[in-house]
Amino acid sequence: MSDQIDKGLLEDAAKLWLAHDGLWFLEVEKAFGMEKAIELDKNTWATFTVIEAKRIMQRHNLPINGGLETLKTALCYRLYAYINTQEIVEETATSLVFRMSDCRVQSARARDGREPFPCKEVGIVEYALFAKTIDPRIKTECLSCPPDQKHPNYWCAWKFSV
Repeated sequence: MSDQIDKGLLEDAAKLWLAHDGLWFLEVEKAFGMEKAIELDKNTWATFTVIEAKRIMQRHNLPINGGLETLKTALCYRLYAYINTQEIVEETATSLVFRMSDCRVQSARARDGREPFPCKEVGIVEYALFAKTIDPRIKTECLSCPPDQKHPNYWCAWKFSV
């Protein structure tokens, strides 16, 4: 197998990963309700996001405690980065604002005529632990995420600061 990364293969794998995650969530929601599904989703993300951050750092030889520069690089290698449209829209020496302009989950729900998935609780756990794994000094603030009112240009926005 070639050492070169096939972006199409990564995109397909990320779509399959997200489809499995979504199907798992829907089954838990059917069996136990939305509140319990979100609780369990938060628990799984608390573990997964740390594993993902550590593997990204290892694979790409990113420095431990590398601050916002390392976080910015690591965000580009998350599975989401291959299937969602994301951007850093504001950056200073001590902070950066990361936005998810197009989210595959939310766009699919909108196409199906469903309400946005209220992912803020899960996102707070996911993004805060991802950032803290990259560098424990990084603080994470949710600027906007469903169930918050959707901004016309993005689904969610996060501020990371040191």
